[in-house]
Amino acid sequence: MQTLNRDLIQIKMDNKREEYWTALRARDPRYYSRFLYGVKSTWIYCRPTCASKKPKTLSSVAFFSDSASAKRAGFRPCERCKPDESSSQTDTIQKLCEFINENSKEKLTLERLSKESGFSPFHLQRLFKKVTGVTPREYVEAVRIAKLKLSLKSGNSIRESTYGAGYNTSGWLYFRPNKLGMSPLKYKKGGEGLEIRHVISDSPLGKLLVAATERGVCLVSLADSTEKLLAYLRSEYPKAKLLAHSEVQGDRNLSFAVDRISEYLANGTDLENSNLPLDLRATAFQQRVWKELRAIPYGKVRSYSDVAKSIGLPKAIRAVANACASNPVPLVVPCHRVVPKSGGVGNYGLGVNRKKVLLEKEGVDLAALEKMRRKTRV
Repeated sequence: MQTLNRDLIQIKMDNKREEYWTALRARDPRYYSRFLYGVKSTWIYCRPTCASKKPKTLSSVAFFSDSASAKRAGFRPCERCKPDESSSQTDTIQKLCEFINENSKEKLTLERLSKESGFSPFHLQRLFKKVTGVTPREYVEAVRIAKLKLSLKSGNSIRESTYGAGYNTSGWLYFRPNKLGMSPLKYKKGGEGLEIRHVISDSPLGKLLVAATERGVCLVSLADSTEKLLAYLRSEYPKAKLLAHSEVQGDRNLSFAVDRISEYLANGTDLENSNLPLDLRATAFQQRVWKELRAIPYGKVRSYSDVAKSIGLPKAIRAVANACASNPVPLVVPCHRVVPKSGGVGNYGLGVNRKKVLLEKEGVDLAALEKMRRKTRV
């Protein structure tokens, strides 16, 4: 009977692979305790909010309902997110998350959540962030936005969806469209009507993609092939109208952006003074982090903890790392200048080797970073 139950649970997990994959890629805090995932190349399993490098494909991961299932499959626990650790405090936070999920339409202040959990507001703020990776307020907003998106996709009106998610005015979204990544109306239509112009050209570090809306550059990437870049562009804007540069006459802004970025890759010319127009749809926190990244001087590096301190949130190191990983315009917003405090160059969405080339071209002493890494490991 026990084996049958395990089989039924695994079938249920397999049916939700796409949902869990989306949550994993977004490090969605709402899924913190819903599943674990194992990476087949490393045989390590983690929580979906783990700050470790994200797996690249769905086929490279396995999903589990609990640690026992992961271990039976041959995986070992992550040393970073410690998925095996459990405590009464962690259990309380998980129950509080369930309370928020069920009562997100109500006014959920820190004081009310404090009473519900039994922790003081200060202790709750710290513990909630430690367990889920976000603050209680950010979690509440993530739950509401998810319900809002689902309602809009189901065909409900913007007004009905906004009030149903727990907001007291439909105007909220129009003044803060970055929460959806586009205007409410465009999201309701699945992004239809958004026009993305793009150029793919050769560069010293592979094929370069630069894409832009009418407002400015929205996506920059490097890859080994045009096919990979186009697939990435389509995955980011599945229902937008994609126009190659050859289809757009007189697009000076896009041409200017491509020239400046290409010049940087070829000659190391600082992009910060190019004043490229950007169209970055992001949370307020991401915007704070990206602004700080652009303030890192050319040829210098900062640690994730340095960036967290500079924005006034010294304990938000993991959140800073997530914001760097979600940067849609690397090179322009120089997330490659952020390195681990322990030394080395760390991870990079465009590839570690490319990160090394970029830093070396800017004059960063890679040998010193590597020496620091080795010293820290001893």
